[in-house]
Amino acid sequence: MSYKRILLKLSGEALMGERQYGIDPKTLSDYAAEIKQIHDQGVEIAIVIGGGNIFRGVAGASNGMDRVQGDYMGMLATVINGMALQGALEDAGMPTRLQTALKIEAIAEPYIKRRATRHLEKGRIVIFGAGTGNPYFTTDTAAVLRGIEVDCDVILKGTRVDGVYTADPEKDPNAVKYDTITFDDVLAKGLNVMDTTAFTLSQENKLPIIVFDMNKKGNLLKICNGETVGTTVTI
Repeated sequence: MSYKRILLKLSGEALMGERQYGIDPKTLSDYAAEIKQIHDQGVEIAIVIGGGNIFRGVAGASNGMDRVQGDYMGMLATVINGMALQGALEDAGMPTRLQTALKIEAIAEPYIKRRATRHLEKGRIVIFGAGTGNPYFTTDTAAVLRGIEVDCDVILKGTRVDGVYTADPEKDPNAVKYDTITFDDVLAKGLNVMDTTAFTLSQENKLPIIVFDMNKKGNLLKICNGETVGTTVTI
């Protein structure tokens, strides 16, 4: 395995599958099967998942809702997704722990770095919910922050597209995919990989990001085996 410990970042929207909102059980099951492949190979796995399939704080704010209130609602949406993913992973036979940045003792442990690290060392998959616990920060930022804190080797950002392109491939048929690109080039070209806070945090801590298509079977295993999949952003 090329990576001993990874931070897998999943979008909440990805859990919708073909639905308009909410959680698609088949997509959850498919993701669990992909994650099991690398777990069985001994990769230590931390996961951060968004909440956009249930609620987005930014969207709420644009419709007149208080931004802070909206962001906390979004954090709770990530906890719901975390619980759903936890159930799917455990159904597939993997031990898990859900840790949250907001205290919700009835359903999850509070986030404690040392405890999270110990779970990973014991082969448990750790799902981090409720973002950073602070409004105005995205789950991308939470993913990079947790990845740095628990000493992950790489951030794997699973999306609907298979990497970083010169333009939006869903809008521009002439867009060209990068296999590798530097942090500086991403900034210079104005490409969209993660939000600025998350991206800068990753760059400053020399934590590489791989953007890939999570919906293509076998991609996660290929990345952990060192194969070139998606786009790698490095120093």
